[in-house]
Amino acid sequence: MPHHGPHTPPLAYVIAGSEATGGAGIQADLKTFQELGAYGVGTLTCIVSFDPRNDWGHRFVPVDPQVIADQFEAATVTHEPSVVKIGMLGTPATIDVVAASLRSRTWEHVVLDPVLICKGQEPGAALDTDTALRAQVLPLATVVTPNLFETRTLAGVESIETVDELVEAARAVQALGPRAVVAKGGVELPGPDAVDVLVDGDDVHVLRTPKIGEERVSGAGCTFAAAITAELAKGASVLDATRVAKDVVTAAIEDRVASNAPFDAVRVGARR
Repeated sequence: MPHHGPHTPPLAYVIAGSEATGGAGIQADLKTFQELGAYGVGTLTCIVSFDPRNDWGHRFVPVDPQVIADQFEAATVTHEPSVVKIGMLGTPATIDVVAASLRSRTWEHVVLDPVLICKGQEPGAALDTDTALRAQVLPLATVVTPNLFETRTLAGVESIETVDELVEAARAVQALGPRAVVAKGGVELPGPDAVDVLVDGDDVHVLRTPKIGEERVSGAGCTFAAAITAELAKGASVLDATRVAKDVVTAAIEDRVASNAPFDAVRVGARR
């Protein structure tokens, strides 16, 4: 009989928000870690509950900063993770405590999914959050995974219509601090393919898959960054991790879950 004693599996850690319908946020992150064979640990930053009676708007509740710090301490002292994904933070106070926590130890990789706008916030508060994220967390990231809107915003460009412009914008985001940027064209970039551009150091890689419909699917961005995180925790290169993540998300969009919400959600691992 094989011995099933304790051992240390690849450990993927995520600091992100809860999304109550299960399609995105820390729910999607932990499912993705599990599917890719990493042991998932999660620290909660906020609780988001769509409001079915109010056009599925975001009801947004931040977790107290001290509670975030306590969760971080418990997770990192217990497991000593070397790779972490940062998902939705949501307020400047949350960003302060997460940035301080991240700086308190060394990381092999910090994967940032730069969620710039929480739709449940006032525009002024959202702008303060974006500014704090850019100033405090982006410089700590080794890999950042902006969608087209986030790439435009971080790069400070008006529009991105071509793959060359996407590469140029990814370079501009890279200049803000991260070693690698995966700029996601998604359904918004014109053309038949979903194009992602990876700028890693001096190297540029263009990854393409045919688009699946023209609608965005909830949880795709969370799952993509989580898959990169899990693969990095297993020792993959950024390029190989990104390739796996694109395959995982493409399958998860194909196997998406319909519900009473006006959007579908990704489903990871349906074909096993």
